[in-house]
Amino acid sequence: MDCVKIGNLISKIRKEKKLTQKQIADALGIQSKTVSKWECGLGCPDLSLWLDLSTILGVDMKQLMEGEIVVNKPDIGNIDKVKFYVCSTCGNILASTGSASIFCCGRKLEASVPMVSTDNPNITVEVMESDYYITFDHPMTKAHYISFIAMVKSDKVMLTRLYPEQNAACRVPLMYGSKLYAYCIKDGLSLYKLSDYRKK
Repeated sequence: MDCVKIGNLISKIRKEKKLTQKQIADALGIQSKTVSKWECGLGCPDLSLWLDLSTILGVDMKQLMEGEIVVNKPDIGNIDKVKFYVCSTCGNILASTGSASIFCCGRKLEASVPMVSTDNPNITVEVMESDYYITFDHPMTKAHYISFIAMVKSDKVMLTRLYPEQNAACRVPLMYGSKLYAYCIKDGLSLYKLSDYRKK
């Protein structure tokens, strides 16, 4: 560990958050001179303190331990590159339109990669007034179901949450050229281009 880099980062983030060394020390149950020692590069936090310290400072613990915060490239607003993340522990659904380090239930999440179209569940697309009505040929049991459907177009991501024992169907606004994502808790993410499906 590079104690000088880590100390400089702790000092920088502490000041950004307008915290004093004493406030950090009190929150960690240590003496303020210990925090001063870290910031001068004369030592690193004890292993037992890293998790609480990263929470107080609001930064990723791994990056804090490396003494460097990695900044993502600016989000250029291309919604077509949206990424979906699903926590396998709690089922939380998160989306990002750019590079991101996303954590849930203490674990880093990887972006779900859509399956190739031949493996996707079959869908039926109907036009009803100004909406698409989409049904999936897919089980909806507690052990195997579609947990969410998301339609992506231009500047919009419209997410519909589904639950076991309900119909594998959704109704979304009619927007030509949109993409549809469906996430199965067992098989992962599927991607559809709605223009490829015949409208009834």
